Amino acid sequence: MRIDILTVVPELLESPLSHSIVGRAIKKGLVEIHVHNIRKYGIGSRLTVDDYSYGGDAGMVMMVEPVFRMMEELKSQRDYDEVIFMSPDGEILDQGISNELSLKENIMILCGHYKGIDERIREHLITREISVGDYVVSGGEIPAALLADSIVRLLPGALTDETSALSDSFQEGLVAPPVYTRPAEFNGWKVPDVLLCGNPRIIRAWQDEQALKRTRERRPGLLEDKK
Repeated sequence: MRIDILTVVPELLESPLSHSIVGRAIKKGLVEIHVHNIRKYGIGSRLTVDDYSYGGDAGMVMMVEPVFRMMEELKSQRDYDEVIFMSPDGEILDQGISNELSLKENIMILCGHYKGIDERIREHLITREISVGDYVVSGGEIPAALLADSIVRLLPGALTDETSALSDSFQEGLVAPPVYTRPAEFNGWKVPDVLLCGNPRIIRAWQDEQALKRTRERRPGLLEDKK
């Protein structure tokens, strides 16, 4: 898999994409992640990538030309399954979207910044818009890193134990059950006896029950979605 991320602030993506599961997946050759500075195609001697908005609204807007030219260069080298814009009003990212995108070969992600991007980019160059929630952050870089992480960890070989991803929250439309590790008792706080019984069938039944209980208490909307 290859992921190309287009941004005006590439420095924001250096650390999140260089460590932990994503960093190891890159070193293993499971994924290529390339961060591109849109200023490479900025306008004029100052490599300008933003301008005032028509209509007089406050805030600067990312210009269409630098984004178009960078996308055209990348598209001339390979075909992309999706060209994604990290947008506050896109479809809300969930596990199903991450699962779907993990099966793609080439993905391009555009990070917005400033007040937003010229609407013509969204109309003519973007195939999909994804939001990480109903709130506003300073730019699309952190959401893009979040999306990339959620995709890469699903790639075969990215996790030490590949079955781990199957038990993550939301994979089956439920949040994950509680988990424990050694010691079995600390400060008077005990691990549930069922987890120490050694019977996988009984343990699995308990985990399923706890996942349903926790979902009902904390994220009841997930159960509504399953109806």
